[in-house]
Amino acid sequence: MDPFLTLLHSFSLSLSAAELRDLKFLCRDKIGKRKLESVQSGAELFNFLLEQQVITNHDVDFLKTMLKRIKREDLITRLEHFVEEGEAHVPEDQPDVNEKRLQKVAIEVICENVGREWKMLMRKLGFSEVKMDRIIAANPLNLKEQLVQSLREWQKWKGKDAKVTDLIKGLRDCNMNLVADLVEQKLVQLNIETK
Repeated sequence: MDPFLTLLHSFSLSLSAAELRDLKFLCRDKIGKRKLESVQSGAELFNFLLEQQVITNHDVDFLKTMLKRIKREDLITRLEHFVEEGEAHVPEDQPDVNEKRLQKVAIEVICENVGREWKMLMRKLGFSEVKMDRIIAANPLNLKEQLVQSLREWQKWKGKDAKVTDLIKGLRDCNMNLVADLVEQKLVQLNIETK
């Protein structure tokens, strides 16, 4: 069974009637009025959203936004875990295990050391302004979270072409040489530890 459908089904079972009503309201610009009125459960609502490709197992942004609006942080956490575990992506389009591990370390260092200049870095990585604006809107007062989400989206977007060397080059192109050096040091350390 598709793990994404299983996840959506479990979300559906945990929604109260009031939460379902709020979710239906948030979907008014996505689903026709008649269809929305016929929705009796979260599963039916998710099904319509899947049909319209508003949510897919590769793109859960709208779902996450809806869950945030109804203040279901518990479901957001489960959704994020699902995405992080790589369940939300096609395995063939993913970097190998070693590359993923290197990226994880690099992203941790970048998030700890890059502040307000994060948008410049994302532009150097070829990340679109539209996606950045969407991430800022979803995390308006949390600079670190904006960067974390942007880098995750970049990884998803690039798939197996996402390389830790691109992150380092992006940092150097932004004159963030100190951060680039820190990333390289961490990676060297990681390689020594795993040998």
